[in-house]
Amino acid sequence: MDSSVIRVNGEMLKVFVIMAYLLAASSAGNFYQDVTITWGGPRGQILNGGQTLSLSLDNISGSGFESNYQFLYGRFDVQLKLIPGDSAGTVTTFFLSSQGTAHDEIDFEFLGNSSGQPYTVHTNVFAQGLGNREQQFKLWFDPTIDFHTYTIIWNSQRIIYMVDNIPIRVFTNYIANGVSYPTSQPMKVYASLWNADDWATQGGRVKTNWALAPFTATYRYYNADACMINGMTNSCNDGISRPWQTQGLDANGTNAIRWVQQNYMIYDYCTDFKRFPMGLPTECNLPRF
Repeated sequence: MDSSVIRVNGEMLKVFVIMAYLLAASSAGNFYQDVTITWGGPRGQILNGGQTLSLSLDNISGSGFESNYQFLYGRFDVQLKLIPGDSAGTVTTFFLSSQGTAHDEIDFEFLGNSSGQPYTVHTNVFAQGLGNREQQFKLWFDPTIDFHTYTIIWNSQRIIYMVDNIPIRVFTNYIANGVSYPTSQPMKVYASLWNADDWATQGGRVKTNWALAPFTATYRYYNADACMINGMTNSCNDGISRPWQTQGLDANGTNAIRWVQQNYMIYDYCTDFKRFPMGLPTECNLPRF
């Protein structure tokens, strides 16, 4: 794409956004084959021959699913339509996680809102049980009207979060600088819809309105182009090169992520000096992307 179409300094990257959205639809897997609904009973439903999955939350329980396979690096895409209207107190998720107290985790969490207020997109990275690496964003569209694609790229160099193929965050592997990074623990894909009205909306000041339940979010076109781990077997040991294995940001991607972070980022742990009075985490003083 010609970088001349990209404008920053607070202006919308209109051409970039439109073209990235058109490129964002991933090849669809099949939920019947790829995941298992693990909790919530009938609140989780696989529909449309396995192409769509809905999760619901009521005052009894939320619901969730996990992938049938575990992975060590990959590109993970899903299209998601979030709860419309007053979704205050709810959290809808799409994330990767290993098991155990020293677990690794890469999070997309969508924090509900009162009617007419934008969702908060909460991201976090855990490595060896250490998290506290939150960045939060508002979106430049209403995520409840239509499906949008949310992507996690995880390779040995970096983690990239994308929305409709537009990068919003990069977390770089700085193990050489003493920063923990997920490199060795296979992770499964998880998704859930649950009640967190003690903190999710305006710090817990706005509670879930159960008169509006059930709350429902819908997933489709889940796809994991990733290294599947089965015991000692790694599906990527086949000599085939995959684009995501070395994916970073080109000039267009760098301009796009700057546009997102300048205009839509609402929290960055690397600017929270009150939280880290003894000094910001090491990676905050290293190149971000």
